[in-house]
Amino acid sequence: MTSITKKIKISGVGIHSGLPVDMIVLPSKKSGIFFKRTDIENSQLIPATFDNVGDTAMRNTTVGNKNSAHVQTIEHFMAALFLLGIDNAVIEINNFETPILDGSAYEFYKMLSTVAGKQGKMKKIIVKKTIIAYRNELAKNLPFWKRIKTVILNHTIWRRGNGYVKLSPNENGLLVDATLIYPDKIIGNQSFSCLLDGTKKSVDNFVKNISKSRTFGKYSEWEWLKAHKMARGANEHNVIALNDTGDGTLNKLLYPDEFVRHKIIDAVGDMFTSGGFIYGHLESVKGSHALNNLVLRKLFSDKSNYEIIDK
Repeated sequence: MTSITKKIKISGVGIHSGLPVDMIVLPSKKSGIFFKRTDIENSQLIPATFDNVGDTAMRNTTVGNKNSAHVQTIEHFMAALFLLGIDNAVIEINNFETPILDGSAYEFYKMLSTVAGKQGKMKKIIVKKTIIAYRNELAKNLPFWKRIKTVILNHTIWRRGNGYVKLSPNENGLLVDATLIYPDKIIGNQSFSCLLDGTKKSVDNFVKNISKSRTFGKYSEWEWLKAHKMARGANEHNVIALNDTGDGTLNKLLYPDEFVRHKIIDAVGDMFTSGGFIYGHLESVKGSHALNNLVLRKLFSDKSNYEIIDK
Protein backbone atom coordinates (compact mmCIF):
# COMPACT_ATOMS: atom_id res chain seq x y z
CA MET A 1 0.00 0.00 0.00
CA THR A 2 1.23 3.50 -0.83
CA SER A 3 0.18 6.98 0.22
CA ILE A 4 1.83 10.35 -0.34
CA THR A 5 4.61 11.90 1.71
CA LYS A 6 2.94 15.28 2.27
CA LYS A 7 -0.22 17.09 1.29
CA ILE A 8 -0.51 18.79 -2.07
CA LYS A 9 -3.00 21.32 -3.41
CA ILE A 10 -4.41 21.00 -6.93
CA SER A 11 -6.60 23.82 -8.26
CA GLY A 12 -8.50 24.55 -11.45
CA VAL A 13 -12.03 24.57 -12.86
CA GLY A 14 -14.52 21.77 -13.42
CA ILE A 15 -14.93 20.70 -17.06
CA HIS A 16 -18.71 20.57 -16.80
CA SER A 17 -19.48 23.07 -14.03
CA GLY A 18 -16.91 25.68 -15.07
CA LEU A 19 -16.60 26.47 -11.35
CA PRO A 20 -13.28 26.99 -9.53
CA VAL A 21 -12.24 24.11 -7.30
CA ASP A 22 -9.42 23.32 -4.88
CA MET A 23 -8.39 19.79 -3.97
CA ILE A 24 -6.07 19.02 -1.06
CA VAL A 25 -4.64 15.51 -1.41
CA LEU A 26 -3.67 14.24 2.05
CA PRO A 27 -1.58 11.29 3.23
CA SER A 28 -3.65 8.51 4.75
CA LYS A 29 -3.12 5.25 6.59
CA LYS A 30 -6.67 4.21 5.77
CA SER A 31 -6.79 1.75 2.88
CA GLY A 32 -8.45 3.26 -0.17
CA ILE A 33 -9.07 6.53 -1.99
CA PHE A 34 -11.65 8.79 -0.36
CA PHE A 35 -13.03 12.24 -1.15
CA LYS A 36 -14.37 14.65 1.46
CA ARG A 37 -16.50 17.65 0.50
CA THR A 38 -15.28 20.59 2.60
CA ASP A 39 -18.05 22.85 1.27
CA ILE A 40 -20.71 20.62 2.87
CA GLU A 41 -21.06 20.68 6.65
CA ASN A 42 -20.38 17.33 8.32
CA SER A 43 -19.70 15.64 5.00
CA GLN A 44 -18.59 12.03 5.37
CA LEU A 45 -15.82 10.34 3.42
CA ILE A 46 -16.87 9.37 -0.10
CA PRO A 47 -15.19 6.12 -1.25
CA ALA A 48 -13.89 6.21 -4.81
CA THR A 49 -15.11 2.69 -5.50
CA PHE A 50 -17.09 1.06 -8.31
CA ASP A 51 -20.01 0.24 -6.00
CA ASN A 52 -20.24 3.90 -5.00
CA VAL A 53 -20.40 5.22 -8.57
CA GLY A 54 -23.71 7.04 -8.69
CA ASP A 55 -23.79 8.56 -12.17
CA THR A 56 -22.05 8.35 -15.54
CA ALA A 57 -24.64 10.21 -17.63
CA MET A 58 -22.43 13.25 -18.24
CA ARG A 59 -19.69 11.20 -19.90
CA ASN A 60 -17.77 11.04 -16.65
CA THR A 61 -17.55 9.01 -13.45
CA THR A 62 -19.24 10.33 -10.32
CA VAL A 63 -18.90 8.85 -6.84
CA GLY A 64 -21.45 9.43 -4.11
CA ASN A 65 -25.14 10.27 -4.27
CA LYS A 66 -25.87 12.87 -6.96
CA ASN A 67 -28.55 14.37 -4.68
CA SER A 68 -26.15 14.86 -1.76
CA ALA A 69 -22.38 14.72 -1.26
CA HIS A 70 -20.76 13.56 -4.47
CA VAL A 71 -17.69 14.23 -6.61
CA GLN A 72 -17.77 13.98 -10.37
CA THR A 73 -15.21 13.58 -13.17
CA ILE A 74 -12.73 11.62 -11.06
CA GLU A 75 -11.41 9.36 -13.83
CA HIS A 76 -8.30 11.30 -14.95
CA PHE A 77 -7.22 11.85 -11.35
CA MET A 78 -7.79 8.17 -10.55
CA ALA A 79 -5.66 7.15 -13.55
CA ALA A 80 -2.78 9.29 -12.27
CA LEU A 81 -3.06 7.76 -8.79
CA PHE A 82 -2.96 4.28 -10.30
CA LEU A 83 0.15 5.04 -12.38
CA LEU A 84 1.94 6.16 -9.22
CA GLY A 85 0.67 3.24 -7.16
CA ILE A 86 -1.09 5.56 -4.70
CA ASP A 87 -3.91 3.53 -3.18
CA ASN A 88 -4.27 5.36 0.16
CA ALA A 89 -5.31 9.02 0.19
CA VAL A 90 -7.99 11.41 1.38
CA ILE A 91 -8.88 14.23 -0.98
CA GLU A 92 -10.51 17.30 0.51
CA ILE A 93 -12.42 19.12 -2.21
CA ASN A 94 -14.44 22.33 -1.99
CA ASN A 95 -16.79 21.71 -4.90
CA PHE A 96 -18.56 18.84 -6.63
CA GLU A 97 -16.15 18.33 -9.53
CA THR A 98 -12.41 17.73 -9.78
CA PRO A 99 -10.40 20.27 -11.81
CA ILE A 100 -10.00 19.38 -15.47
CA LEU A 101 -6.50 20.91 -15.74
CA ASP A 102 -5.22 20.07 -19.26
CA GLY A 103 -8.01 17.58 -20.02
CA SER A 104 -5.77 14.57 -19.54
CA ALA A 105 -4.07 12.64 -16.73
CA TYR A 106 -0.63 14.14 -17.27
CA GLU A 107 -0.87 17.27 -15.07
CA PHE A 108 -2.28 15.20 -12.20
CA TYR A 109 0.53 12.68 -12.64
CA LYS A 110 3.22 15.38 -12.78
CA MET A 111 2.03 17.08 -9.58
CA LEU A 112 1.36 13.88 -7.62
CA SER A 113 4.73 12.42 -8.59
CA THR A 114 6.43 15.11 -6.49
CA VAL A 115 4.82 13.74 -3.31
CA ALA A 116 4.32 10.04 -4.09
CA GLY A 117 5.69 7.73 -1.42
CA LYS A 118 7.84 4.70 -2.06
CA GLN A 119 5.57 2.31 -3.90
CA GLY A 120 4.50 -0.77 -2.01
CA LYS A 121 2.61 -3.78 -3.29
CA MET A 122 -0.86 -2.91 -4.48
CA LYS A 123 -3.72 -5.35 -3.97
CA LYS A 124 -4.02 -7.58 -7.04
CA ILE A 125 -7.44 -8.48 -8.41
CA ILE A 126 -6.98 -11.46 -10.70
CA VAL A 127 -9.73 -11.90 -13.33
CA LYS A 128 -10.60 -15.60 -13.47
CA LYS A 129 -13.52 -15.63 -15.94
CA THR A 130 -14.56 -13.61 -18.97
CA ILE A 131 -17.09 -10.89 -18.13
CA ILE A 132 -18.87 -8.78 -20.77
CA ALA A 133 -20.96 -5.63 -20.38
CA TYR A 134 -23.06 -4.63 -23.40
CA ARG A 135 -24.41 -1.17 -24.13
CA ASN A 136 -27.98 -2.40 -24.50
CA GLU A 137 -27.89 -3.58 -20.87
CA LEU A 138 -27.44 -0.08 -19.51
CA ALA A 139 -31.00 1.16 -19.96
CA LYS A 140 -32.79 -1.94 -18.68
CA ASN A 141 -33.09 -0.85 -15.06
CA LEU A 142 -33.67 2.86 -15.70
CA PRO A 143 -37.05 4.56 -15.22
CA PHE A 144 -38.79 5.25 -18.53
CA TRP A 145 -38.07 8.99 -18.59
CA LYS A 146 -34.38 8.39 -17.89
CA ARG A 147 -34.27 5.76 -20.61
CA ILE A 148 -35.63 8.27 -23.13
CA LYS A 149 -33.19 10.94 -21.94
CA THR A 150 -30.30 8.49 -22.27
CA VAL A 151 -31.31 7.62 -25.83
CA ILE A 152 -31.46 11.32 -26.75
CA LEU A 153 -28.10 12.06 -25.13
CA ASN A 154 -26.47 9.03 -26.71
CA HIS A 155 -27.69 10.02 -30.15
CA THR A 156 -26.75 13.67 -29.75
CA ILE A 157 -23.25 13.00 -28.45
CA TRP A 158 -22.21 10.34 -30.97
CA ARG A 159 -23.23 7.27 -28.95
CA ARG A 160 -24.59 5.44 -31.99
CA GLY A 161 -24.83 1.69 -32.22
CA ASN A 162 -23.84 -1.03 -29.83
CA GLY A 163 -20.65 -1.29 -27.85
CA TYR A 164 -19.20 -3.45 -25.14
CA VAL A 165 -16.49 -3.73 -22.52
CA LYS A 166 -15.03 -7.15 -21.80
CA LEU A 167 -12.74 -8.32 -19.01
CA SER A 168 -10.96 -11.63 -19.46
CA PRO A 169 -8.02 -13.36 -17.74
CA ASN A 170 -4.50 -12.02 -18.32
CA GLU A 171 -1.72 -12.97 -15.93
CA ASN A 172 0.71 -10.25 -17.05
CA GLY A 173 -1.10 -7.20 -15.69
CA LEU A 174 -3.76 -4.84 -17.02
CA LEU A 175 -3.85 -5.08 -20.81
CA VAL A 176 -6.15 -2.47 -22.36
CA ASP A 177 -7.32 -2.72 -25.99
CA ALA A 178 -9.57 0.20 -26.93
CA THR A 179 -11.44 0.80 -30.19
CA LEU A 180 -13.45 3.84 -31.24
CA ILE A 181 -15.78 3.80 -34.25
CA TYR A 182 -17.14 7.27 -35.03
CA PRO A 183 -18.80 8.69 -38.14
CA ASP A 184 -16.55 11.75 -37.99
CA LYS A 185 -13.74 11.41 -40.52
CA ILE A 186 -11.09 12.82 -38.17
CA ILE A 187 -11.77 9.90 -35.80
CA GLY A 188 -13.20 7.11 -37.89
CA ASN A 189 -12.02 3.70 -36.67
CA GLN A 190 -9.16 3.98 -34.16
CA SER A 191 -7.56 1.35 -31.94
CA PHE A 192 -4.79 1.49 -29.38
CA SER A 193 -3.34 -0.94 -26.82
CA CYS A 194 -1.20 -0.73 -23.73
CA LEU A 195 -0.03 -3.03 -20.97
CA LEU A 196 0.49 -1.91 -17.38
CA ASP A 197 2.39 -4.67 -15.59
CA GLY A 198 3.68 -2.89 -12.50
CA THR A 199 7.07 -2.08 -14.01
CA LYS A 200 8.55 1.39 -14.37
CA LYS A 201 8.94 0.76 -18.09
CA SER A 202 5.20 0.23 -18.59
CA VAL A 203 4.35 3.35 -16.57
CA ASP A 204 6.90 5.43 -18.48
CA ASN A 205 5.38 4.21 -21.74
CA PHE A 206 1.90 5.22 -20.55
CA VAL A 207 3.09 8.64 -19.40
CA LYS A 208 4.92 9.30 -22.67
CA ASN A 209 2.41 7.92 -25.16
CA ILE A 210 -1.03 8.13 -23.51
CA SER A 211 -1.22 10.33 -20.41
CA LYS A 212 -1.31 13.68 -22.26
CA SER A 213 -4.24 12.71 -24.49
CA ARG A 214 -7.17 15.06 -23.95
CA THR A 215 -10.91 14.65 -23.84
CA PHE A 216 -12.81 15.72 -26.95
CA GLY A 217 -16.11 17.01 -28.28
CA LYS A 218 -17.80 18.75 -31.21
CA TYR A 219 -17.58 22.54 -31.23
CA SER A 220 -21.03 22.73 -32.82
CA GLU A 221 -22.53 21.00 -29.77
CA TRP A 222 -20.88 23.26 -27.19
CA GLU A 223 -23.83 25.63 -26.75
CA TRP A 224 -26.23 22.69 -26.39
CA LEU A 225 -23.94 21.07 -23.83
CA LYS A 226 -23.62 24.28 -21.81
CA ALA A 227 -27.41 24.66 -21.79
CA HIS A 228 -27.57 21.16 -20.27
CA LYS A 229 -24.96 21.95 -17.58
CA MET A 230 -22.07 20.32 -19.40
CA ALA A 231 -18.74 21.57 -20.84
CA ARG A 232 -18.97 24.99 -19.15
CA GLY A 233 -15.28 24.76 -18.22
CA ALA A 234 -14.17 23.56 -21.65
CA ASN A 235 -11.64 25.58 -23.65
CA GLU A 236 -9.05 25.14 -26.37
CA HIS A 237 -6.44 24.02 -23.82
CA ASN A 238 -8.33 21.14 -22.19
CA VAL A 239 -10.59 19.76 -24.95
CA ILE A 240 -10.00 18.69 -28.53
CA ALA A 241 -12.69 20.53 -30.50
CA LEU A 242 -13.92 18.84 -33.68
CA ASN A 243 -15.04 21.18 -36.44
CA ASP A 244 -18.61 21.22 -37.77
CA THR A 245 -17.88 18.85 -40.66
CA GLY A 246 -16.05 16.33 -38.48
CA ASP A 247 -13.03 16.15 -40.77
CA GLY A 248 -10.70 18.24 -38.65
CA THR A 249 -10.11 19.92 -35.29
CA LEU A 250 -9.97 23.55 -34.22
CA ASN A 251 -6.88 22.94 -32.11
CA LYS A 252 -3.78 20.86 -32.78
CA LEU A 253 -3.73 17.13 -32.04
CA LEU A 254 -0.85 15.62 -30.08
CA TYR A 255 -1.32 12.33 -31.97
CA PRO A 256 -3.55 11.45 -34.96
CA ASP A 257 -5.29 8.91 -32.70
CA GLU A 258 -5.38 11.04 -29.56
CA PHE A 259 -9.09 10.29 -29.22
CA VAL A 260 -8.73 6.57 -28.57
CA ARG A 261 -5.64 7.11 -26.43
CA HIS A 262 -7.74 9.29 -24.15
CA LYS A 263 -10.27 6.47 -23.84
CA ILE A 264 -7.49 4.35 -22.35
CA ILE A 265 -6.93 7.00 -19.66
CA ASP A 266 -10.65 6.85 -18.85
CA ALA A 267 -10.62 3.05 -18.74
CA VAL A 268 -7.58 2.86 -16.45
CA GLY A 269 -9.06 5.45 -14.08
CA ASP A 270 -12.36 3.60 -13.96
CA MET A 271 -10.66 0.24 -13.38
CA PHE A 272 -8.91 1.71 -10.34
CA THR A 273 -12.31 2.13 -8.67
CA SER A 274 -11.95 -1.63 -8.13
CA GLY A 275 -9.70 -0.70 -5.21
CA GLY A 276 -6.69 -2.51 -6.61
CA PHE A 277 -4.64 -3.55 -9.62
CA ILE A 278 -6.85 -5.43 -12.06
CA TYR A 279 -4.92 -8.29 -13.65
CA GLY A 280 -6.95 -8.87 -16.77
CA HIS A 281 -7.46 -8.05 -20.42
CA LEU A 282 -9.84 -5.12 -20.84
CA GLU A 283 -11.30 -4.92 -24.33
CA SER A 284 -13.33 -1.78 -24.98
CA VAL A 285 -15.24 -1.33 -28.24
CA LYS A 286 -17.17 1.96 -28.32
CA GLY A 287 -16.89 1.82 -24.54
CA SER A 288 -18.02 4.31 -21.92
CA HIS A 289 -17.75 5.06 -18.21
CA ALA A 290 -21.11 3.37 -17.72
CA LEU A 291 -19.87 0.18 -19.37
CA ASN A 292 -16.61 0.27 -17.41
CA ASN A 293 -18.61 0.45 -14.21
CA LEU A 294 -21.04 -2.26 -15.29
CA VAL A 295 -18.25 -4.71 -16.11
CA LEU A 296 -16.75 -4.16 -12.64
CA ARG A 297 -20.13 -4.68 -10.98
CA LYS A 298 -20.53 -7.92 -12.92
CA LEU A 299 -16.99 -9.03 -12.04
CA PHE A 300 -17.50 -8.56 -8.31
CA SER A 301 -21.02 -10.00 -8.29
CA ASP A 302 -19.62 -13.53 -8.08
CA LYS A 303 -16.53 -14.47 -6.09
CA SER A 304 -15.69 -17.20 -8.59
CA ASN A 305 -15.00 -14.47 -11.17
CA TYR A 306 -11.88 -13.19 -9.43
CA GLU A 307 -9.16 -13.79 -6.87
CA ILE A 308 -7.66 -11.17 -4.57
CA ILE A 309 -4.00 -11.24 -3.59
CA ASP A 310 -3.42 -8.68 -0.86
CA LYS A 311 0.08 -9.17 0.52
